[in-house]
Amino acid sequence: MDTIIENCKLINKTGNFNVGIKNGKIAKISKIPFEGGKKIDIKGNLLLPGFIDPHVHFRDPGLTQKEDFKTGSESAANGGFTTVIDMPNTIPKTNTYDALKEKIAIADEKSIVNYELQAGWNTLEEMEKIISLNPIAFKVFMDLEDNETLEQIFKDLGTLKESTPYNGLVAVHCENKAIINEETNKLKQKEENIPLDYSYARPAKAEDESVKQAIELARKNNLNLHICHLSSKKSLNLARKNNVSYEFTPHHLLLDNSAYNTYGTMIKTNPPLREAKYKINISDIDENTIIGTDHAPHTLEDKNQGVWSSSPGIPALETVVPLLLTQVNRGNLDLKLIPKILSKNAAKLYNLKNKGSIAIGKDADFTVIDLKKEGKINIENFKTKAQYSPFDGQEYAGEAVMTIINGKIVANKL
Repeated sequence: MDTIIENCKLINKTGNFNVGIKNGKIAKISKIPFEGGKKIDIKGNLLLPGFIDPHVHFRDPGLTQKEDFKTGSESAANGGFTTVIDMPNTIPKTNTYDALKEKIAIADEKSIVNYELQAGWNTLEEMEKIISLNPIAFKVFMDLEDNETLEQIFKDLGTLKESTPYNGLVAVHCENKAIINEETNKLKQKEENIPLDYSYARPAKAEDESVKQAIELARKNNLNLHICHLSSKKSLNLARKNNVSYEFTPHHLLLDNSAYNTYGTMIKTNPPLREAKYKINISDIDENTIIGTDHAPHTLEDKNQGVWSSSPGIPALETVVPLLLTQVNRGNLDLKLIPKILSKNAAKLYNLKNKGSIAIGKDADFTVIDLKKEGKINIENFKTKAQYSPFDGQEYAGEAVMTIINGKIVANKL
């Protein structure tokens, strides 16, 4: 063995285990101690498969004053994540062969965690070139396109699936552009706008209509649909009824739109926080749920430009694990769901075959959890460039205390 992780608790198993690692892979799992290699003693804490965040915005290239692949990946490791999937809305957009190749070079140089990249829609000819670089999926921002363009996008992706190795996976931001424009224009007629108005400018019905449309377009073009940052209960029911995968963010689970009255534009995000009667809740998490943070960092200046001009996005890589483990400790969330919603389900969806579980032959990516560790979330300890969070100062019980990638420690709080 190159490394042995000692004194591990494993989910659904009694007693302490030792995990042997050889060439970055899991080579042995045993209750009986064994010799050979460097020792990592995790002191009876829980060893879980490395957490995967399927939805981050590392802003690199073009917006690196907000975040870059170095700080973003350090933030991921600090939060307990071993793999991230980055979105294509950088500058330039990651929707050409050259732009994707450039981002791969940037990530290879800077990232301290495993990464995958999504690509944006373009002409069929350009997307055929993009496929040779193996993007993990294509991302469609439905709130930026009219219905005619969306029809064309999904048609093109369907054609791409038939003519190339593309697997047909399309991740969607579901909000209806026409509804948003109509409601925003209405609200702008007010004499004075307050941050809470933003949640009504992009109402739940905009998401619900968009989810319905995305399901129909994906089915029509034989595509595999994944709904990003799902926030509406009605949309959740639609996704489940149609056997469509989805992800929840921590802010949509734990906050409602009344938080705008406390935090103002700091919690502006798309889709916005929902009214309590329409929102998803911790109780909606089940065996099939995926947690995606939608880690979307901005500068404080970006966040303080008023109701309409402030940038939408909340950093979440370093808050989501303690927030969810606190729910576990409060009895609101089953501990057995944690490895599924933070690792296994994303690995399955994105076909990350060597990740998502602790088994012989899998990648030696682990997140070590101390369920008893307590404290207060403190943005001063964040690795991200974004120095704001609605959860700053919140007490938590349970934390990721070590992050291990290919058998090597990349973050350690033990």
